[in-house]
Amino acid sequence: IPDYIAKTFDDRVFPGGLTYSGHPLACATAVATIDAMKEEGIVENAAHIGETILGPGLRELAKKHKVIGDVRGAGVFWGLDIVTDRESRNPMAPYGASSPAMNELIAACKKNGLMPFPNFNRLHMTPPCNISEADARLGLEMLDKALTEIGKHYTGA
Repeated sequence: IPDYIAKTFDDRVFPGGLTYSGHPLACATAVATIDAMKEEGIVENAAHIGETILGPGLRELAKKHKVIGDVRGAGVFWGLDIVTDRESRNPMAPYGASSPAMNELIAACKKNGLMPFPNFNRLHMTPPCNISEADARLGLEMLDKALTEIGKHYTGA
């Protein structure tokens, strides 16, 4: 740094700040975001979508597709355990790894227009909080098609 620039800070502190330490600009941004979320009903929409579309829709898919070992979630954050056998709850992919069958599910999701969020043998359904009812239903249709394609990997009764 040239001396003439460095000397500027001998008498005054640089007015910068960090986003996580109460900087006024960061705080104003957070407040504006919270205000927008309230005005647009984002939290209420997420709850509504989860209660009326995603939760019931995913539970229906679990009745149809035996590879879904468990469905759990709230709002717009849901997880599906993908298994090869519901009785033993044998995961389709071992913890800490993937498997050809899970890779096939991920590819089938993408092929059908759904961007998957996999984690080992779990598939997370986490659309944006402002998703519309129509788009949530469309996502369930896409998932249904993908699950149909990997049903052959179910080995249980």
